[in-house]
Amino acid sequence: MSKASLLLLWLCCLVPSPQGINPGFVGRISKKGLDYARQQGVAALQETLATITLPEFSGSFRVKVIGKVNYKFYSLNIRKFELFHSVIESVPGKGLRVSISNAAAELTGRWEVKKRWFKDHGSFDLKVEGISISVDLKLDSDATGRLAVTTLDCSTRISSVDIHISGSLDWLYNLFHNAIESAFRRAMEDKVCEIVRSSVSSRLQPYLQSLPVTASIDRTASIDYSLVGPPVATSDCVDLDLKGEFFSTTHRSPAPFPPPALALPVDHDRMIYFGISTYFFNTAGNVYYRAESLTFWVTDNMVPKEFKIRLNTTSFEPFIPQ
Repeated sequence: MSKASLLLLWLCCLVPSPQGINPGFVGRISKKGLDYARQQGVAALQETLATITLPEFSGSFRVKVIGKVNYKFYSLNIRKFELFHSVIESVPGKGLRVSISNAAAELTGRWEVKKRWFKDHGSFDLKVEGISISVDLKLDSDATGRLAVTTLDCSTRISSVDIHISGSLDWLYNLFHNAIESAFRRAMEDKVCEIVRSSVSSRLQPYLQSLPVTASIDRTASIDYSLVGPPVATSDCVDLDLKGEFFSTTHRSPAPFPPPALALPVDHDRMIYFGISTYFFNTAGNVYYRAESLTFWVTDNMVPKEFKIRLNTTSFEPFIPQ
C-alpha cells in the first residue's frame, strides 16, 4: 500500500482550521501533486482489477423448433485490464473524485449449452472496450486524528462487449449473443465497483489506521502530528491541519499556550506545500525547558589551563559591582 499512501500523505494547506483548533503545522497538495498520486494509485488499481474473478452465470433461451435451451458460462478469467486515461480532482465539501475512461479488458472462459437430447461445450474469448469508472472518495478524520477514507459513490459503464465462441454449435450462439453480451456487461459493471469499494474498506482504510500519529524524538520529547479536523477539499487542492505539538515522553500535559492562527497566500504552482507555526517550536522549547535539558553547567575544570581567566570570583571581580 505504499503507492496508495502517496495519494493521501499530508494533503494540506495553511489556513485557519474550520473546527476552531489551530494547527502547529500544515501543508497542501495541489492538482499537480494529486496528479502524481493518481498515477501511482491507478497503477495499483489496474493490478487489482486484473485479478478479478467473475462469477459463473447461466440462463436459458428459446429457439424455434428446438425449444428451450439452457446455457452456462464459467471459469471466467481476466487476461488483461488496461486503464488508458484517468483524471483525479478534488471535490469541494467531499474529497476526491477519480475518473477513468476508455479502459479495456480481455477475458477467457468456458461455455456449455444443454438440452435433453443434445449437449455441447467449448471456450470463448471476450473483449470489453469503452469502460468508464467514476469513484468519489470522502476524506475524513477519526477520533484518533488519523485520516479516514470511505467510498461515497462508484459507477461503471461499458459501451462495447464482443464475445467469440468456439465449438461445434457456435452457430447456436448467434441466436442469443445479444443476451449473453448484456449479461457480461452487467456482471462486469457490478464487479468493478465491488472491487473498488472492497479495496478502499478492506485494504486502504486498515492501512491508514495502522499509520502512527506520534513519533519519539528522543528520551525527552515526542511529537504529535495527528489531524485536528477533517481534511478540507477545495476546487484547487485538499487541505489538512495537523497538531504539530511536542510533548513530554514521560509525562504528557497540555501546552501552557494555544497555537496561533495560520494563513498563507493562495498558491497552487507547486505539488506540495508545508508550513510550521511558532507553536511547533515553542512547544519544543517548553518540553525541553521543563525537563531541564536546556540547562548546561560550566565549571572551572572545564576551562583550559592556559586561559588566564578562571571561573572564580577573582577573575570576575572587575565586573562585579561593589
